[in-house]
Amino acid sequence: MRIGLLTREYPPEVYGGAGVHVGFLVPRLRDLVDVDVHCFGGPGRDAVPGARPHHHPIVLDGTRWLDGANPALHALAVNLSITAAVAGVDLVHSHTWYANMAGHLAKVLHDVPHVVTTHSLEPRRPWKAEQLGGGYRLSSWAERTAYSDADALIAVSEGMRADVLDCYPELDPSRVHVVRNGIDPTAYYPVTETDALRRFGVDPARPTVAFIGRITRQKGVGHLVAAAHLIDHDAQIVLCAGAPDTPEIAEETKAAVARLAGARPGVFWVQRILTQEEVRQVLSHATVFVCPSVYEPLGIVNLEAMACGTAVVASDVGGIPEVVEHGRTGLLARYTGQTARDFEHALAEAVNELLADPGRAAAMGRAGRQRAVAEFSWASVAERTVAVYREVLA
Repeated sequence: MRIGLLTREYPPEVYGGAGVHVGFLVPRLRDLVDVDVHCFGGPGRDAVPGARPHHHPIVLDGTRWLDGANPALHALAVNLSITAAVAGVDLVHSHTWYANMAGHLAKVLHDVPHVVTTHSLEPRRPWKAEQLGGGYRLSSWAERTAYSDADALIAVSEGMRADVLDCYPELDPSRVHVVRNGIDPTAYYPVTETDALRRFGVDPARPTVAFIGRITRQKGVGHLVAAAHLIDHDAQIVLCAGAPDTPEIAEETKAAVARLAGARPGVFWVQRILTQEEVRQVLSHATVFVCPSVYEPLGIVNLEAMACGTAVVASDVGGIPEVVEHGRTGLLARYTGQTARDFEHALAEAVNELLADPGRAAAMGRAGRQRAVAEFSWASVAERTVAVYREVLA
């Protein structure tokens, strides 16, 4: 069985959960089937180990025809290159709307089945219009078109499956499978090193509340910054937040963090994507990791925190309750139906509850590590994914 796996992100250029997913999934899939990875290229990406990078191919008189065009058009142009390159595979498997249309076109052009893994849904992310403008309508069309004609869809949580069927009620529910994301406990584990923390100015001996994620409406960074005014001032607030979606949200975040730093001590903002080693250190030495997402199909970052032995406080949205076991591996704060102020108070109360009882927080961290290792294996994800392939090809 030869699979064409289609993705925008692929290591070493990973900035979101979908990139993490394919980066860990592909080696396990290759233990079971042949996999050709096709990813997006870019400056300096003419060679990607284990994958073929694609650039948008439309050149006229030596000039890239789409230079200056909406980024969504660039994405669709790259999809044309990928579509042409996957001839000869038995099945295509696309990840995110950026590559979904390549999967759809490959199905039509090459007469092969198309499987989609749903990492997020455009109808659930209306704030993306801020970033993409009319491209958001184009990305929504691409997603709907691909989903409607796909032979199978893989949702990364039960909550995500429910969202898929709610957004696209025309889909046959039997075509929507659940295969939860995984975690590699040999990549994420408790560490004692503190050199990265010290470079950031963080004192490893003091209680710490940590966040790691992109600056986007989805991740709820603004809610956490607002909640941090109410969090015990003896605790450090470590915000590892970069890659803002738009200049506007970047400025909003800058102003909000400045107000926070002026109102309380111990605020540290790392404005870039961390290395895996740095992530391990931040998570391992945090008393509490906070995930304030307003939309989250699963939330791999919560699994990363749990695998590093850290208690999690998270919103109760999407697939998060399938990962964070309330009262055992962390605490959930209600988001749906709450005002922003009430949600922020709920986050702060949950964080303060664990800061006040570090023994309980540590016990939750140990339970989280145990749960992550026992129930979220990438090998299992690969096996269940191949089972979907076999069902589609049968």
